[in-house]
Amino acid sequence: MRRLYLRIYLAVLASLAVLAVGSAVLWRAFGDASPARTTFDVAGTLAHNALPAPGAPAAEQQRSLERLAAGVLADVALYAADGSRLAAVGNAPAAPEAGLERSRWLRDWGRPAIAAVRLPDGRWLVARSPHERRRGGPFLFTLTLLGVAIGVGAYPVVRRLTVRLERLQAGVESLGAGDLAVRVKVEGRDEVARLAESFNRAAARIETLVSAHRSLLANASHELRTPLARIRMAVELLKPAADPARKRELEQDIAELDALIEEILLASRLDASPADDVREPVELLALAAEESARYEGARVEGESAVVRGDDRLLRRLIRNLLENARRHGAPPIEVDVRRVGSFVELRVCDRGAGVPDAEREAIFQPFHRAGDRGARGTGLGLALVRQIARRHHGDARYVARDGGGCFVVTLPAGDSIGAPDTAPLSDAS
Repeated sequence: MRRLYLRIYLAVLASLAVLAVGSAVLWRAFGDASPARTTFDVAGTLAHNALPAPGAPAAEQQRSLERLAAGVLADVALYAADGSRLAAVGNAPAAPEAGLERSRWLRDWGRPAIAAVRLPDGRWLVARSPHERRRGGPFLFTLTLLGVAIGVGAYPVVRRLTVRLERLQAGVESLGAGDLAVRVKVEGRDEVARLAESFNRAAARIETLVSAHRSLLANASHELRTPLARIRMAVELLKPAADPARKRELEQDIAELDALIEEILLASRLDASPADDVREPVELLALAAEESARYEGARVEGESAVVRGDDRLLRRLIRNLLENARRHGAPPIEVDVRRVGSFVELRVCDRGAGVPDAEREAIFQPFHRAGDRGARGTGLGLALVRQIARRHHGDARYVARDGGGCFVVTLPAGDSIGAPDTAPLSDAS
């Protein structure tokens, strides 16, 4: 879009240039059919009447030509039909080229034009003004000045059109980035203005729908807390004689429902809040060690690496990866933190069955559960992992390896925030 105005602008100038060249070619091809043709015919007839016959002696023809050219500040020459010179006054211009059959201007670029007048008897009277040596210079200057004036006049017209398109593009990109309140300025009454109005209506409709969805999701999640608390209290008040197995199963169901509500609320908050609300230094290796201490058999290795972001969200990211490895993988759980160029790479690996190739992207979708990875869990854990990673200008992916697999999170290092916005895609499995 940045170069659209330049393309339109150059197209306008090129069209004008083609028009000018075409007009010049047509004028050159058909100019003799204009009133200049009649003028040449009249001049030829008058010269024929004033000059002696073609067979007259050379001295007589010279005298007649001098009388004809008297008082005219021009170089004049009289040529026979075969191109031989019969008489001349001043610096005789060259004879017309062989094959020329009618009167016309003989133009030499950068030099004065020559009038070649064909007499009725076949002779040629050729005249050139010696005082117009550089008529091409003023002509070129005028042509250049006209071209500059056209270019300067066309630029604001083209720019006014394309600058509105650029604003519209910026609005579309902002809307795609999550700024649902973005609107573009509507100017004029043309198609671009109508397109801007359509964009504003669509953006307003999307904002209304998304806001309603978020409100419904948040309210529903909060409303679920009340009956959940009552169920938990009822479980606590059960008589000691209640079936222990049934009581444990009910407690587990309540815990999973509680976790689901918590993750729905977190996902809703991530959608609603700006991406760069918190940016503080976080020691990722220390954070990984703290969270891994909660899981039996988890081993942490790597090097100290600082990223900038929200400590609570990054802690939740690591916890979700560890919980996923505990539920669906097999021990040991290996956690590794390394600096890779301007990025920090966090790997959480296990010895489980792995993820099929066809599901390696689908597992990051909300509420997706791989068929062979068990039915427990909310189905939001890995979706939140990727959402948090991308919120920190990074990404999350799954990498297969012999005897298991790894979830790899790549985040910009703390000293490279503001450089690249996307994480590298290459992996070493």
